[in-house]
Amino acid sequence: MKLLLVGWLLATVWAEAQDYYNLLGVGREATTREIRQAFKKLALTMHPDKKPNDKSAHDAFLKINRAYEVLKDEDLRKKYDKYGEKGLDEQQGGRYESWNYYRYDFGIYDDDLEIITLDRGDFEAAVNSGEIWFVNFYFPRCSHCHQLAPTWREVAKEMDGVIRIGAVNCGDNGHLCRSKGINSYPSLYIYRAGQKPEKYFGDRSKESLLHFSMQFITTTVTELWQGNVFTEIEKAFSSGIGWLITFCSETGDCLESKTRQKLAGMLDGLVRVGWMDCSSKTQLCESFQVTSGATAFFPPGSSLQQQGSVLWLQTLESREIYNQIIHHLPDLQLLTKDTFQSKLAHHRWLVSFTFGENNMASNEHKKLQAMLRNDHIQVGRVDCKADAELCLSLYIQKSCLAVFKGMGVSDFEIHHGKNVLYNIVGFARESVSAHVTTLLPDNFPSDRKEPWLVDFFTPWCPPCRALLPELRKASIQLAGQMRFGTLDCTIHHNLCSMYKIQAYPTTVIFNRSSVHEYEGQHSADGILEFIQDLVSPSVSVLDPESFQKRVKGRAGGEIWAVDFYAPWCGPCQALLPEWRRMARLVAGHVMVGSMDCQKHQSFCQSQGVRAYPEIRLYPQQPSPPDRYMTYNGWNRDAQSLRVWTLGALPRVSVDLTPESFRDQVLSGPDHWVLDFYAPWCGPCQHFAPEFEVLARMIKGEVRSGKLDCQAHHQTCQSAGITAYPTVRFYPHLGTRRRDQGGEHVNSRDASVISKIIRERLHQLLPRLHNKPKKKSMSSNSVIGIYSVK
Repeated sequence: MKLLLVGWLLATVWAEAQDYYNLLGVGREATTREIRQAFKKLALTMHPDKKPNDKSAHDAFLKINRAYEVLKDEDLRKKYDKYGEKGLDEQQGGRYESWNYYRYDFGIYDDDLEIITLDRGDFEAAVNSGEIWFVNFYFPRCSHCHQLAPTWREVAKEMDGVIRIGAVNCGDNGHLCRSKGINSYPSLYIYRAGQKPEKYFGDRSKESLLHFSMQFITTTVTELWQGNVFTEIEKAFSSGIGWLITFCSETGDCLESKTRQKLAGMLDGLVRVGWMDCSSKTQLCESFQVTSGATAFFPPGSSLQQQGSVLWLQTLESREIYNQIIHHLPDLQLLTKDTFQSKLAHHRWLVSFTFGENNMASNEHKKLQAMLRNDHIQVGRVDCKADAELCLSLYIQKSCLAVFKGMGVSDFEIHHGKNVLYNIVGFARESVSAHVTTLLPDNFPSDRKEPWLVDFFTPWCPPCRALLPELRKASIQLAGQMRFGTLDCTIHHNLCSMYKIQAYPTTVIFNRSSVHEYEGQHSADGILEFIQDLVSPSVSVLDPESFQKRVKGRAGGEIWAVDFYAPWCGPCQALLPEWRRMARLVAGHVMVGSMDCQKHQSFCQSQGVRAYPEIRLYPQQPSPPDRYMTYNGWNRDAQSLRVWTLGALPRVSVDLTPESFRDQVLSGPDHWVLDFYAPWCGPCQHFAPEFEVLARMIKGEVRSGKLDCQAHHQTCQSAGITAYPTVRFYPHLGTRRRDQGGEHVNSRDASVISKIIRERLHQLLPRLHNKPKKKSMSSNSVIGIYSVK
C-alpha cells in the first residue's frame, strides 16, 4: 500500500513538473513579457552550453524551450490551456539558440520599466491612444540595435511622462514589423494618432534623439506680461484649467526652457504653462508676491488672498512637479446611487470604480477627462465603499474602469487591459463604438430570440484579454445581426459551470435552441468566418449512409477530403477550425466532409480508421470508390491542407517544351499564362496546385502552361526568368509575334492572377475588335469570343 502511495505521489509530481507553466515557474495569468523573462532566467542556467558534461541537459532544455515557444504564442497557448500537450503539433521547441544569444540578444528591453514592450496585441491601441509614441523596431541579432540600447534607455528616462517610449522585437513580431514596412534595424518612428508615422534619420546620440522627439510636443509655453496675464488666467480658470507659472529673476531658481516645454506636454489639457521675466517686470511679479525666482501652481479659482489655495513648488525636477500638481488637482466627478442612473441615461461615460484607495494610478486617471474630451466621453468615479449596494448590483468586486454607452446602466463594458492611460483611452474609444456588453445573470442571453456571441473568460488569462479588442471589431461588422457579450467566470462561477466551461477564453454562439462553440483564431476575421460557416456550412457532416452515397458513390468529377475524428481527441479539436477554413479555400474544387468516429465507431473501424484525426482524400473516378490517400504531413493548418488537397486535382495546364513554347505560346492564336518553375524549388511545389486552380478558373479564356527551367534552362534564360516560380501572361495580339518575356504577373494567388488577366483582356478588347477575323481558330481562343461577327 505504501509503495502504491509513493508511486502515485511520484507520478503526480512528474505530471506537475511537465506542466508548461510549472516548467517556466510562472502562473497561468503571466504576461508574454513575464514568460519571456522567466524563460531567459532558466536559459542562462540550464543551457547545454553551460553543462557540457551533462548528457540530460539537451533534453531538459528542449522541454523548457518547447514550453516557452507554446506559451508565448496566443493561439498555441489557448490550445494548450484547453487540451494540454495532446492539442499541439510536435514541432514546437525542437531547436534552440546558443547560450550567448540568450545572454546578450534575447529580450533586450524586458527589464526596463520606462520602455514599453509592444507586440501585435497592443500596438495599434497604443499608438492610436492620443499620446505621442517614439518606437524602436529592433531585431535581437542586430549589432546596431545593441549599440543603441543604452542610449534608448537614457532617452526613456529623460522623456518619462512626456512621450511614450516603446520597443518592438521584430524577431518575435515579424508580421507586425512587415505590416509597418520595417526592412532595416533599428528603425525609429514617431507615432501620433491620426497622422502618418515619421521616421527618424539622424545620428543615434541621446541629444539628437531628444531634440527630434521634443519637436512633436506642440503645447505652448506662454510668456506672461502685463498685457495678457490676467486675461489668460481668467480664460483658463473659466474652462476649469489651472496655470503653472515659473517666475524668473536674477536671484532664486526658475524652470529652464526645456523643463517648461516638457511639463507643458505632460500636463496638456489639464494645466497651462507660462513664465514671467521678473528682471524686466518687477512690479508685475511683486503683485504675485514674488521677489526672486519661484514656481507656483494656480488651480482654477485660486487666489493669493486665499491662504493655501496656491501651491508653491520647491523643486525644479519635472517628474516631481508633475506628481505634485496631479495630486493637487480635484478628483473626478463623484457619481452616487442617487445620480448614477440619471447621469448615465443619455451620455457616454467612463467610470472609475474604487474601494477607498488613493494611489498614483487613480491620480493619473485625472488626465482622462482631457484625453477623451474630443470623443465626447465624460469621466467620473464611484466610491464602492460609500455606495456598496450600487457596486454589488453591477457585480463589481474590485477597483476597475467601465464604459457606459449612453443606453442606461445595463449597457456597459468593463476594462480588463493594462491600467495605463494609453490602454484605457484606447479601450474607451473602441468600446463606445462597439456593441459588446458585460453580461450579468440578469441579462444572460440563454433564451433570447436574437443570436448572441458570448465570450466566457477570466481577467487573469492573457489570451482572454487579447481576444476582447477583436470581439469589439467583430461586433461593429455584425451590428444588427448578432449581439456580443462577455461573462467573467471568476465572478459568475455557476453560469460558467452550467455551460461546462473548462478553458478560457471559450466563445459560444447562442442561436435560440442551438449552441455552437467557437474554435478558431483569436481575431475578428476568425469570428466572422466561423459565423459565416454557421450560416453556410463549408464542411458536410457525414454519417455511414451519406458516406456511402456521397463519397463512395461520388460523381465522376468529384474529389472528397474527409476528416475522421473523435470529439474527445485534442488534436482533432485543434484541427477543427483549420479544416473549416481549408474547406472554404477549396470550395468549388473539392468536397469536404467530416465523420464523428465516436458516434459511428463501428463504421470507422470497418473503414480501417485506427487513430484520430485521420485525413483521407478520395480522388476522381474512375479510380476504385474505396481508393484513398492519407495525409501524413507535419502541419495541419489550413494552407498546408489546401496545398495537399488541391494536389489531387487533375491537370488542366500543359507541359511545354522549347518547341511548343515557340510555336503555341509565342506564335499561336491563343492567350497563355505560364508558370516557369524548377523541380527542386520549394515555393514552386507550393504554388503548383494554386496554378491548377488558376487554370480551371480561366479555362476557355486563356490557356495555361508550365515550363521546367531546370530541363529547359536556355529557354527560360531567353525569357528573362531569374527567380522561381515566375508567372507570365502572353496575350494574343493578332498576327504580330509576341514578346518572348511576356507580361510579368506579381502574385501567387489564383483569384488575384485571374483578375489581373481579365482586366488586361478588357484593356485589349478594342485592339482585338479591330484585328482581321481569322478563318480558323483554336477552340480555346479568346479572339473567337471577342471577334466582330
